[in-house]
Amino acid sequence: MSSSTSAASSLTWARRRDSLARFWRRYRTHRAGLYGLGALAAIGLVALAAPLLVGDDVRSVTRAPGMPLEAPSARFPLGTDQFGRSLLGLLVQGARVSLAVGLLAAALSVAIGTLVGVVAGHYGGWFATVLMRVTDWFLVMPSLVLAIVLATVLSRSVWTVILAIGVTSWPTTARLVRAQTIAVESRPYIERARALGGGHAHLMRRHVLPGVMPLVLAQTTLGISTAILTEATLAFLGLGDPAVVSWGGMLQDAREAGAVSSGHWWYLAPPGVAIAAVALAFTLCGRAIESVLNPRLVDAGPAVGR
Repeated sequence: MSSSTSAASSLTWARRRDSLARFWRRYRTHRAGLYGLGALAAIGLVALAAPLLVGDDVRSVTRAPGMPLEAPSARFPLGTDQFGRSLLGLLVQGARVSLAVGLLAAALSVAIGTLVGVVAGHYGGWFATVLMRVTDWFLVMPSLVLAIVLATVLSRSVWTVILAIGVTSWPTTARLVRAQTIAVESRPYIERARALGGGHAHLMRRHVLPGVMPLVLAQTTLGISTAILTEATLAFLGLGDPAVVSWGGMLQDAREAGAVSSGHWWYLAPPGVAIAAVALAFTLCGRAIESVLNPRLVDAGPAVGR
């Protein structure tokens, strides 16, 4: 029994390796996707190494190494803020928070949307109708406004921002996953599994969920860029955690310091460019993954992100 189980496990892993190899071969044909992946790898390494590169004392106001609002120079390549802190150090430190918020908020949003979409698509009937009406209500309401309301009512922290973004941006994923679930459940192997006595939980977990995972993966990648932009917006409006450094918080500090009216462009440009670059990189990766995992996009015309 153990030998047969081991053989089945080895076969499963071999199939997974082959699938990953095929995915990578197709992904490499998307030049824009490779650019986005390279940019994300570089930014991720910088964020992980932030404590080694700049240290935690970069946020200290009392031990700031420079003068307030110094222009870019050899000592401070991106200039200083209104307290004399290095903007380059703050930018590196802020990458950790901005990326973490984007990843966790997108994961929460996609998890909620996937659960609602799979359940609604599988069961159907009045239960699915109720779920979709709730989804439609969230869909027509401006997600940014709902996120602002939640961030205002709850305590100001990073987890509040993650929760506010995650619980307000899931409806699009839910509708897409529901449509894909209905398409998957119309396939013959689902009918065979149901005829062999497979229950609802078994069908959704072993058959439906693997069928919708490519769409979920692509939607997650695309949702991260939206989450990062939303986090920057909330921080810019003063609804972020004041105890941490983020790119949106840097923009809010620049606004409060009057950088726009006084012409201190170096205070605004670095965090704005960083937010735009990360959002673009995730979008390029998401479009490439979407076109690789959905062959109909390739068959219908030029691949997205080439």
